[in-house]
Amino acid sequence: MRLRIAIRYILGLAIVLSPAVATAQETTRLLVPAEGTMLDLAVEGKATRRPDLVVINTGVVTQAATAAEAIAQNAERAKRLVAALKSSGLEDRDIQSASISLSPQYRHAENSPPTIIGYQASNMLTVKFRDIERAGLILDSLVRAGANQIDGPNFMLAQPDAALDEARTDALAKARVRAELYARALGMRVERILSISEAGPVPGPIPLVAGRANYMADMEAARTGVIPGEQDLLTTVTVRFLLK
Repeated sequence: MRLRIAIRYILGLAIVLSPAVATAQETTRLLVPAEGTMLDLAVEGKATRRPDLVVINTGVVTQAATAAEAIAQNAERAKRLVAALKSSGLEDRDIQSASISLSPQYRHAENSPPTIIGYQASNMLTVKFRDIERAGLILDSLVRAGANQIDGPNFMLAQPDAALDEARTDALAKARVRAELYARALGMRVERILSISEAGPVPGPIPLVAGRANYMADMEAARTGVIPGEQDLLTTVTVRFLLK
């Protein structure tokens, strides 16, 4: 009896699954053309723009004998930085806290455990400059207000969508030209496009004035210069062609 039930179950399962298997096989056959040659091309498209946005990280690092004193001094100097930024015309949306830290400072002596000799507090801000022409002046004002940490600048586009669409169009045009080249070399022609996929836009090389600048040196002798240059926006598109 158990054997008969098992046989009936297996037969029933095969009947239920057979349409699904057939459908999967039909789908596979549809994805692979019966005639012709498939050509997959991964092509990079590029658009070049002049950056219109500068982003820097700036802040203050203070040291004191106690944690409370280090934090208090740091908070006061950080307030001066924010006031300097706002007096330069920056809006609240362009000033953001990046990190706040407090850590003990140790003295290490031979054959002795480390001894805490004080505390270091740090308060870093991420700042956006939408007027690149004034970025250097604002950096100078930050140092005068007490900033002793400045990292950047990083250049970018405030509205990159149009440039990225241009890069996509460039990639598709290059893919078509390259497919035609392959087809001619093989004595074939491009029948049609089977699929298109995008790996995603990535920023190209960004020209920097300095990676980690020391703006404290000779501030009175020269004004800090910020040179935006040009920025490449890149995207990679993979196109599958059918050649016949």
